[in-house]
Amino acid sequence: MTEAADGLSFAGYYDYYDTPVKIVLTTEGALTAWRLDRRTGGWQAANDIVDEIVFAMGGEVFVRSADRFVQRVEEERSLSLTGEGPVFALYETVRAIEEQAIAERRAYTPEEAALVTGIRRRTFVMFEEQLQRAGDPGADPTIASAATGGDTERP
Repeated sequence: MTEAADGLSFAGYYDYYDTPVKIVLTTEGALTAWRLDRRTGGWQAANDIVDEIVFAMGGEVFVRSADRFVQRVEEERSLSLTGEGPVFALYETVRAIEEQAIAERRAYTPEEAALVTGIRRRTFVMFEEQLQRAGDPGADPTIASAATGGDTERP
């Protein structure tokens, strides 16, 4: 998160009513928000919700680490989008791991959790790079490099 001069953190990663949102500091020092568009997998400007997120007291706004944000975005993309190519093949791999664990009524093994986390981090970068090439101003593949891999909870 980015800290203002008074020490308060505003920029960061959130779940806002079950939708991944990132708030970033612009080069001019202003805050801008980007909400995941489940129809395209890209980012929609969402500056109208910045105050609601920044000044939220509980409710349906949750702060997320960079790693959890990457995992949430990729979870949503894999559930909402269909297509062909390497990203979608990797989504299918994760889906197969999920379905196996569900069929066996168990949590991921440590190896499965690490594999799912790694695949989602990789697909995040791949998808964000595609968005950048297509001119999406909210795309940022570098978020995945800030992800530590410490969150191995079942997504």
